[in-house]
Amino acid sequence: MKRFVIVLAEILICFLLQTTVFQWLSLARVVPNLLLILTVSSGLMKGRREGLFTGFLCGLFIDLCYGGIVGLYALIFMTIGYLNGFCYKIFVKENLTIPVMLVGLSDLIYFFFYYVFEYLLRGRLNIGFYFFHKGLPELIYTVIISVFLYKLLNIIRIKTEKKEEEEVF
Repeated sequence: MKRFVIVLAEILICFLLQTTVFQWLSLARVVPNLLLILTVSSGLMKGRREGLFTGFLCGLFIDLCYGGIVGLYALIFMTIGYLNGFCYKIFVKENLTIPVMLVGLSDLIYFFFYYVFEYLLRGRLNIGFYFFHKGLPELIYTVIISVFLYKLLNIIRIKTEKKEEEEVF
């Protein structure tokens, strides 16, 4: 139950930061996708099931507040969380190279799905324009912020695991 509350608090804090504080700190009219960083981190640090669950909640938050179709962002974020969960047992969690690369790759996947559902299905075919004006600046900004946010999320994960171990004994 504590883990669920912690995940919900992380999602709520990242959502509020992304929609309020980082709107003032936008560069090239884009903000970093903190919920994507949280979903990638969750999948990488805790596995496929946790990445899927966190992705669902992050996507649902966006769907309920900003989405036109409920479930679209939940599906996108669930896919990203699940795919990153495959890396759970492969990579060292304290190393920053792989998580940052996974955040960048996941942001590209997010942009592709976002483009398909928001632009391509409406007849807007110029993917290069949308990539260079929206996708690339968001990718760069998200990757830069992911370095700091991943470290913070890793510290929270380590402290949570220590408390869970202490409660068992």
